[in-house]
Amino acid sequence: MIDRIMANLIVLYILVILAMIVIGRESFDTRDAEINRLLKKLNKPFLKSIKSPDGDIIDCVHMKNHPIYDHPLFKNHTIQMRPTSYPEGWSNKDSDNEKHNMVTQLWTINGKCPKNSIPIRRTRKEDILRAKSIERFGKKDPNNIHQHKPTNPTNDGVHEYATLKLEVNSPRAKFYGTQTFINVWKPYVQNRAEFSLSQVWMSAGSYNTQLETIEAGWQVLTALYNDTNPRYFVYWTNDSYIQHGCYNTICPGFVLVNQAFALGAAIPEVSIRDGLQYEIFTSIWKDRSSGNWWLRFGTHVIVGYWPSSLFNRLRIGATEVEWGGEIVNLKENNQHTSTQMGSGSFAINGYRKASYFRNIFVIDENNITKQPVGPSTFVSEESCYDIRYHRTEQVWGSFFYYGGPGRSPFCN
Repeated sequence: MIDRIMANLIVLYILVILAMIVIGRESFDTRDAEINRLLKKLNKPFLKSIKSPDGDIIDCVHMKNHPIYDHPLFKNHTIQMRPTSYPEGWSNKDSDNEKHNMVTQLWTINGKCPKNSIPIRRTRKEDILRAKSIERFGKKDPNNIHQHKPTNPTNDGVHEYATLKLEVNSPRAKFYGTQTFINVWKPYVQNRAEFSLSQVWMSAGSYNTQLETIEAGWQVLTALYNDTNPRYFVYWTNDSYIQHGCYNTICPGFVLVNQAFALGAAIPEVSIRDGLQYEIFTSIWKDRSSGNWWLRFGTHVIVGYWPSSLFNRLRIGATEVEWGGEIVNLKENNQHTSTQMGSGSFAINGYRKASYFRNIFVIDENNITKQPVGPSTFVSEESCYDIRYHRTEQVWGSFFYYGGPGRSPFCN
């Protein structure tokens, strides 16, 4: 009798194991199918494929297959190839990508995209597998800057900042853009799931009332790019980072129009401590005619735009502009991360040691470019990262140094 019971239990155990194997296999197959569907959606048919010396593959995608057409609001969108207006006093000479393109990218050494096509960095299967989930691939975590001290920190770590912020001084006032030079470094990032970035934010609303942002700058994000190089990026959200929005063109939103500039491409030259300093001249402005928000890197390189109709509040204008650094702290072993912000040096160390933003300007609702008046600074953890703002009548105008090393005897 006992032998029969034992035999039945063994059979039952084997059946359970087999069922778990079958379910696991089905789950794996389902996930694999989802990844393949996403890859097919992201990697459009291309006219030409270019292998970059840094390992990236750049696909030249015809404008008729532009990612923006995947968005339900933009199925019949007419792509605006050039801005129709600029802030007063700005140059209206767009890049012709031959004579004036001062922003070089490594992949262009091995070729260029044909006319009427745009370069898109190819997404690989392993890129998606590194993400927290398929759904969150290419997205920031909702635990973001505009909460500053989040009430419910997630297992994805805490976002920490050293930023300069300017808010409108009346309910009717709006910002129509900003421009600045962003110093470029290659900060150490401790964990591949962490990141370090330096960027500009333009936003409207609040985290609790559907925050809308457009963002641009450089970042080190191994989970997305599989290396530790600083890379150009853009971002947007219209729902407080919860569901809508993404980096670059991973979801439809930002409209890339430059055939010689790939979003997510590595920045080939970075600053050296006590040596040469490299920086990105970054401009964002609202086209008064179309309402679209345009992005320019360098003096003449028109990258593309965020369509005005992506947003409700930003359609009218921004109510806040922010400049600075952000890192993610996963708190491994219950210690603060050693991920660096900026150059990894504190602001007090100054030029050629600490990272900086210089010649900071905003564009007001009258399309006038001016220095920020009455900005405030914010630092999440002053013992880990810091910021020092200055305003002078000298060459740098409004500027600040920022950053830090992360974990140290004072930051743990």
